[in-house]
Amino acid sequence: MTNRFWRGLAILFVITGLVFTTSCAKRPVKSEPGVTTAEQEAEEARAAQKALEEQRLREERLRQEAREREEMATRERFLNEDIHFEFDKSKLLHNAKEILRHKAKWLMAHPDVSVIIEGHCDERGTNEYNMALGDRRVRSAQSFLMDLGIARGRLTTISYGEESPVDPRHNEEAWAKNRRAHFVID
Repeated sequence: MTNRFWRGLAILFVITGLVFTTSCAKRPVKSEPGVTTAEQEAEEARAAQKALEEQRLREERLRQEAREREEMATRERFLNEDIHFEFDKSKLLHNAKEILRHKAKWLMAHPDVSVIIEGHCDERGTNEYNMALGDRRVRSAQSFLMDLGIARGRLTTISYGEESPVDPRHNEEAWAKNRRAHFVID
């Protein structure tokens, strides 16, 4: 029993020693959150400044991409939005005037751009008549744009008469689509 007693006592001392050894181990000294050195503060300021600059650059890049998308959309609208006319007429309709106002606004914002205005007609009438009607149509669009401040030298006109239909069918729906002025950037 004495042997067992001593063994138990030895184990008790070993366990106690291990507990004290691990609890007394050196721990790294951490500085208080409020206490920093000047060098640490300067580094943190540089990091914050860099993060702000990166954020500003990201935002500027996103704004630039949005401007470019908007510019592409307005350019596409300019190119793809034709004005239409009534049968055998060259008078601008209300809707055509609105479209031309948008085109004039775009042209004002792009003073280096010149435009070709193409006049088109439906297939009814003679070739000569339709060429003259297409010419009257582009001249009315040109005159309206000039009244809005677009220089004549930036606006070229050409009549295709019935030669370039957008819809080749032979019905009123197709003819209405073909009675148009189309705009091409020169």
